Amino acid sequence: MTSSAIAVLVIFSATCGGLLTLVFAKPHIMLGGKKLSIFWLAPLLGALSLVVSGLLTPAEIATGLTGAGDVNPVKILLLFFTMTMMSVYLDEIGFFRYLAVKVLGKAGHSQKVLFFLLYALVSVLTVFTSNDVIVLTFTPFICHFSKNARIDPIPYLVSEFVAANTWSMALIIGNPTNIYLAGSAGVDFGGYIVKMLLPTVLCGLVSMGVLYLLFHKKLAQPINPKEEKIPPIDKVTEVLGLVHLGGCILLLSLSSFLDLPMWLITCIFFLSLVICTMAVSIFRRRAPFLIAKCILRAPWDLAPFVLSMFVLVLALDKYGHTATLAGWLGQFNTIPLVILAFGVASFLAANILNNIPMSVLFSSVIAALPVAGNPAKTTLISAALFASVIGSNLGAFFTPTGALAGIMWTGQLHDHGVPFSFITFVKYGATVAIPALMTALGGLILVYVI
Repeated sequence: MTSSAIAVLVIFSATCGGLLTLVFAKPHIMLGGKKLSIFWLAPLLGALSLVVSGLLTPAEIATGLTGAGDVNPVKILLLFFTMTMMSVYLDEIGFFRYLAVKVLGKAGHSQKVLFFLLYALVSVLTVFTSNDVIVLTFTPFICHFSKNARIDPIPYLVSEFVAANTWSMALIIGNPTNIYLAGSAGVDFGGYIVKMLLPTVLCGLVSMGVLYLLFHKKLAQPINPKEEKIPPIDKVTEVLGLVHLGGCILLLSLSSFLDLPMWLITCIFFLSLVICTMAVSIFRRRAPFLIAKCILRAPWDLAPFVLSMFVLVLALDKYGHTATLAGWLGQFNTIPLVILAFGVASFLAANILNNIPMSVLFSSVIAALPVAGNPAKTTLISAALFASVIGSNLGAFFTPTGALAGIMWTGQLHDHGVPFSFITFVKYGATVAIPALMTALGGLILVYVI
């Protein structure tokens, strides 16, 4: 191994250690009266170190970030942020709160009914929005509801987080990692569903069962919830939001037939939503605060984090570490072994790198596999890809560093005064994550074997 390759490993290891420290300590800065997390600072310093030391040139970074194709990081971020802001739009007008109040009202005095209804609601909404959006919108509501009802919020918060990061596997738009991994292999919307529907359903049912066994004693206590008033929803903006989000998802499902890149579809729909909403505001002689709120609520700290981690992955690829990992994982030559190897490896790697940069790394690893380019081995490549998708989603509830959703979620709990330490996260996370992972990988094996 050359000195440059060793230097890249040292910078990479220091960056991962720094990221873990920042996620654990939760430092922040105040900007305009708003608290901003700085977990992305460690990856940014790591990326800058690679440039300053000459290990990567600015030209190499620019080429990697804006390279040809529909799966470069810039286009993935455009897709993610536009989808997120369309979902946040519905939350801002009170649509998600309306659904939550309606569903929670059906629970009566039973925490068990409340638990299952909340899990079902989060699961359904995650499928059609994304895990990050649901975590952002439902966590504060659950904290508020639990405080008013004088019940322990932990069973519902953990259930919400697990459901959001399980059912995000169902559609390609459920998680940026799905988009990157599937897009890098040319998998379309329909082809993705064919492979991931069964693993997601099986995993979702097992996760729900494990959660219930974990919390059933706490859920046995009755509740006396205060009646929540449902705030009125403006019908015009509600229709605008639902039509645009629904139309966008429909067109995304047809993107391969229409030969339209997914990032372009989401950008067009979001731009249309902005124009329509501003037209309504002008007609009503009101300031367009709704759009401004959606833009401000988007998790913009994801951008420097993803771009910086992508630069680190570029360095790993340039200095041969990706090829080494591909050599190790490429030793497996049967579908069950490939699925288990890539599923477990991606699951663990997500908790070292975070799941988004892990997906960038594993897309390169899959492309560098010894079997790549061999038509007879395309099924093995496909199996490795979807096993990595599973690992990238379920890695989120093993440790807080496994996904951006975990970082945001633990930050929200801290802000709402809900004690939930790193160790507590791992305790609950490991209990659910391991059976969920094995079930999802088993479901994927069934998809390929049947």
